[in-house]
Amino acid sequence: MFQSLRRMTPEPRTGWVVFGGCCLAFLAAAVNAGFLIDLGTSVSHLTGDVSKVAMQSLGGEGWEKSGALYLAVATVGFIFGAMVSGFFVHHPTLEISRPYGRTIAAIGGLLLVSHGTFTGIPWLSVFLASCACGMQNALATHYRGMILRTTHVTGLLTDLGTNLGMRLKGHYIAPWKLGVPVMLLGAFFLGALFGTLLHLWLPGRFLLVLGVIYIAGGIAWTIRKRWDRGASGGPV
Repeated sequence: MFQSLRRMTPEPRTGWVVFGGCCLAFLAAAVNAGFLIDLGTSVSHLTGDVSKVAMQSLGGEGWEKSGALYLAVATVGFIFGAMVSGFFVHHPTLEISRPYGRTIAAIGGLLLVSHGTFTGIPWLSVFLASCACGMQNALATHYRGMILRTTHVTGLLTDLGTNLGMRLKGHYIAPWKLGVPVMLLGAFFLGALFGTLLHLWLPGRFLLVLGVIYIAGGIAWTIRKRWDRGASGGPV
């Protein structure tokens, strides 16, 4: 088993990238599950939501009653979050030197504020959570020729199917390029289960727990990066 895992990851750094990506996919799925249960609105993937906005806008109901308001706010929030990541992280290719730790901690902060507004101003809570997911999804969109997505699975399924088809055709596809999408898919599925259970165990507080986890993870990443730089003699 360990040998097959090593074949999936060609170098230690890639192993850490995959592990971090799985953690982020797990958490994003948990956030999304809570919003789907309570408000029926996705905050981590918006393909279907854009279609729903168009359909419900013509349904004759008020925007807030039909849910179209939440869907529109989620779409704008996701775009805004991705824009923030593009401004501060600067580049779609993953580079360890970029401020990922601080960005992940900021995502946690947004989720805490989203928790605080969930009951009184639900549309604002949706906006903030979608903004957090947009920030996460835009952290690093490319690594070693692969497209990384940690808030939805459509791209992962596309990558997996494409690589399987090429391999069946006789082209060489590195085993880790098949393993990474599978691991991210599994993490997303488990995260959705966790988010559902968290919603049942701690009703109304799932965002609080997940926000704290994000902040702790962001701080841990920053500390590790500074430790590695100090150990290698580079600038901290």
